[in-house]
Amino acid sequence: MPDIELDVAIVGGGPAGAAMGCYLAKAGVRCAIFESEIFPRAHVGESLVPSSTRVFKDLDFLSVMEEAGFPHKHGAVWTATGNANLYDHDWEGLEPDCHADIQFKERHQPGVEQNYTYHVDRGEFDHLLLRHAEKLGAAVHQGTRIKSVDFDDEGVTLHYERNREANSVRGGMVVDASGRNTFLGNQLKLKTADPVFDQFALHAWFEGLDRAAASKSDDYANHIYIHFLPISNSWVWQIPINDDATSVGVVTQKKQFQAAAKTDDGYDKFFWECVASRPELERALRNAKQLRPLRAEGDYSYAMDQICGDRWVMIGDAARFVDPIFSTGVSIALNSARFASDDIIAAVKADDFRKERFAGYEEIIRLGTHNWYEFISVYYRLNVLFTAFINDDRYRLDVLKLLQGDVYDDAEPAVLKKMREIVTEVETNKAHPWHKLLGDLTAKTVRPGY
Repeated sequence: MPDIELDVAIVGGGPAGAAMGCYLAKAGVRCAIFESEIFPRAHVGESLVPSSTRVFKDLDFLSVMEEAGFPHKHGAVWTATGNANLYDHDWEGLEPDCHADIQFKERHQPGVEQNYTYHVDRGEFDHLLLRHAEKLGAAVHQGTRIKSVDFDDEGVTLHYERNREANSVRGGMVVDASGRNTFLGNQLKLKTADPVFDQFALHAWFEGLDRAAASKSDDYANHIYIHFLPISNSWVWQIPINDDATSVGVVTQKKQFQAAAKTDDGYDKFFWECVASRPELERALRNAKQLRPLRAEGDYSYAMDQICGDRWVMIGDAARFVDPIFSTGVSIALNSARFASDDIIAAVKADDFRKERFAGYEEIIRLGTHNWYEFISVYYRLNVLFTAFINDDRYRLDVLKLLQGDVYDDAEPAVLKKMREIVTEVETNKAHPWHKLLGDLTAKTVRPGY
């Protein structure tokens, strides 16, 4: 195929695309990354989970992470407010609490030697990973927007625009790592909105925030915090970015935000109204300095009818995105690149890019995404159940395994099965003391499209 200029063209230079470029370049595959923006640029999704470490090790990137000085993330904390007597009962030994915390060091994670992961400034992190891909041999084209892709029996043609000039390039296949822009999903009309998880987020950075204001212990001040709000299906994230800056975001259902968005000060008013439902958190934020204007993030959850085909594969958010409650976005992006790269390297060596070549990737990413989806569904349906399992020695390590990002090796984790059984019992028994605590989000009406 003399007209083929690249083995693999990668659309998008975020964590998924950059990691794919690293894997392919290390294997000697001719690849190029086409990124529409100029890095560094601001981005949401600033807290990682430990399964990301395996990818960093593969790519010789751990030393870069350490040299960058990103804050170490040793665990997570969930806080709530309200009358503790609401939970004053015992059922099958489960003792729910308004507060839960975990430390990653509690469970050994195969293939991960360190007991922490990282919080990151995504502008800096994404830039470092993209530069790393370039150093390993991937061609990187920033400020280059892919407009469309044509498929034929001999390869793919990517039509792009750079500096207002149109051009094209030929490749053996294309990897869509375009994130929530979902480039191929839109072109091929494969995208399916999730009618259940329609969450919406407002977020900004704050300087000088007392990170332990809503915590039981100053020892966990630099953990990621998830603060439950006494508003249906709503929560606040609190993520350290560096010694001074903290990312804070309100996540709620889109329908709850729509009315506020119609006014000029809708974003700010709604954000502070939500935060005010947790007075201790509001006081801490009011005493801090807001460093950035509030940004909105919508279109949170969707699936694709398929994630691979003849001469194409989707990875990361381009393939699937679920609510960010467990900080899974970057981890799924990195690990989807890890899993897909094996199949892609084999396809390049065989000069065979049929859909069947990517079956291994499709199977494992479907499994992992299904487990994340089920975990998040149970969490939203009955928050108290999640904190109960975290605080119960019988289930704690099994839940921690999921929170560490190890969701790809078990078709049905036993702890998820147990959680679903309890949710079902609570749903069907109106006299159950937890029945009044059920949320109205449930995943029974939707499953991932692929």
